Amino acid sequence: MAGPRQIIEVAGRAVTISNPGKVFFPGLGLTKLDLVRYYLAVAGGALAGVAGRPMVLKRFVNGADGEAFFQKRAPSSRPEWIGTVELSFPSGRTAQEVVISDAAGLAWVVNLGCIDLNPHPVRAADLDHPDELRVDLDPVPGVPYRQVLQVALVARAVLAEHGLTAWPKTSGSRGFHVYAPILPRWTFTQVRSCAVALAREIERRAPGLATSRWWKEERHGVFVDYNQNAKDRTVASAYSVRPVPQARVSAPLRWDEVPECDPDAFTVASMPARFARAGDPWAGMGESAGSLESLLELAERDRRAGLPDAPWPPHFARQEGEDPRVQPSRRRRAGAAGAGAAGAGAGQPEVAAPAPGKSYGASGRRRTAMPLIEVARAATLPQALAGLERWKRRHPEAAARLEPADVLVDSMRGRSSTWTRIRLNLRHVPPELRPPQEELEVDYDPWASAHPTRTSGDTGIT
Repeated sequence: MAGPRQIIEVAGRAVTISNPGKVFFPGLGLTKLDLVRYYLAVAGGALAGVAGRPMVLKRFVNGADGEAFFQKRAPSSRPEWIGTVELSFPSGRTAQEVVISDAAGLAWVVNLGCIDLNPHPVRAADLDHPDELRVDLDPVPGVPYRQVLQVALVARAVLAEHGLTAWPKTSGSRGFHVYAPILPRWTFTQVRSCAVALAREIERRAPGLATSRWWKEERHGVFVDYNQNAKDRTVASAYSVRPVPQARVSAPLRWDEVPECDPDAFTVASMPARFARAGDPWAGMGESAGSLESLLELAERDRRAGLPDAPWPPHFARQEGEDPRVQPSRRRRAGAAGAGAAGAGAGQPEVAAPAPGKSYGASGRRRTAMPLIEVARAATLPQALAGLERWKRRHPEAAARLEPADVLVDSMRGRSSTWTRIRLNLRHVPPELRPPQEELEVDYDPWASAHPTRTSGDTGIT
């Protein structure tokens, strides 16, 4: 039986909200209709980030505490005023993705269960040339938020030196975003190349604070995630509500607000009043589009200096000049095995340039490998964390020696939903206390247990 519905008028259109009283944030009692009202209150700012752009529908049909799934194909049972555009993906497949143009479109996607908004960095009129370079700052566990903000200020300075205007916003989660509008003249590959060069320059400027290292086992401080600029990657847009208990918002800021900003100050409850009082700090952002020529020159200098292309996301084909797409610890173990069989130095794999503070021998290779073990693969983060706690109870001496950055929690993409992997770096555990690799505490197969394939006609509205 169909649940209750409420029809609201938005931008001269009638939008049906199904189950308007369905609670999406249980701790706060926020309902689906509350989220619709929030987005309508900040529509002027939210639309600046998503209107005219294809978007992935990240749907939380059971609320923020439920499992999300990604829907690239626009539902066939959509209003005639919801646009679409066909995108091609690295896999070679294509999909008609949703493109909204007004506040009615905002209400419609929220009704589908979209808590946050995930647009691509291109306009529907030109899908091959991004108009935004996106800097995603992702702290490793244990890094204070003040350090994230320090790295954001370094990113701003580097962008300015290369002729680009930086626009800051909280991510609404643990990290921070800096956007740089660019002229739509360069391909995704070129934009990503600039993002890699930018990340490496930030690391050179602030080696104790930031890293450009892709592999989590090598990271420290704040990771500058250059791969968010690869084709088919999206970032939660300005004014997006995030699926965290506080219902935080990805809040656009002025730069004078950044050094002391508190992400908890920007929520569904507080942002409408801020927007009404102070307006949109990102107003006029589109008028500041700049050139990538200077960053492309920096990328070329790095290439001539011998730096390889940084690793791409796993679902991309191996790229020319890319570093081996193997976890460094596994690569080093394989190299050590080859050296034992063929003599000193034989079979050793090449490794990337040293990370700050790491120890290397005369050959330029690491002397030791990171001792990693895997603990859990789970459908949800709480299930994975519960598995970690069981592991800690069984190995209390080792657990007591783990530092926050030693717990590697990865949100992985399955066929249509995310799953969670937890690994532990035992580098701070004495060798005699290191537990061996055991059967996983939770052993979830994301491919066998994924959602059934959804067709373009599925809506899943609840």
